Amino acid sequence: MSANGAAYELEGTLLEACSCSVLCPCWIGEDPDHGTCESVNAYHFERGTIAGVDVSGLSIAAVNLIPGNVLTPASWRQALLIDDRATDGQFDALRDAFQGKLGGPLGDLAGLVAEWLAVERAPMRHETRDGQGVLEIGDSLSAQMHPYKSLSGATTTLRDTVFSTVPGSPAYVAVAEHFRVKLPEYGMEWSFEGRNAIQSDWALRHEAA
Repeated sequence: MSANGAAYELEGTLLEACSCSVLCPCWIGEDPDHGTCESVNAYHFERGTIAGVDVSGLSIAAVNLIPGNVLTPASWRQALLIDDRATDGQFDALRDAFQGKLGGPLGDLAGLVAEWLAVERAPMRHETRDGQGVLEIGDSLSAQMHPYKSLSGATTTLRDTVFSTVPGSPAYVAVAEHFRVKLPEYGMEWSFEGRNAIQSDWALRHEAA
């Protein structure tokens, strides 16, 4: 448990890419464009503690097969990939939090998963820079994205969505130039171009029981 009494307190950035056309309907609770969703949700922690373990600077990514509406409980199949720079203690803390064992919002998120196909280490590059996003996970996943802009050059945003975790903080509507996954051992292989991507600031805090 952390000194401030939080089961976890996490802050950083989210990169998401999926098989849907732009804009992703899941962010407003609607069904995926093509009936199913092949996606990745990747989180980088600028600052964070989980059960007293500092996870600042690390990343985690969930690669998903979603058979219908994103909010249907116990429906996702997921491979959970954890930054290979994590110590054993950090790995265990991230695994427990994202598998819902510590409750709170991450517990609610974990309740959407029917089956964890894998929980394993992987080398990760997760970068956001001037609205651009890059996600690379070894030889298993590659995605590169850029945001949409208004006529004045402002980045197009979403606010107050189903998945917004920072009140008032925008999610950036983006497009993935490419989004490729190669995890055949888990039935996950795809390659898309010009499909949906989202970038956002991300923060969660859950008090320990």
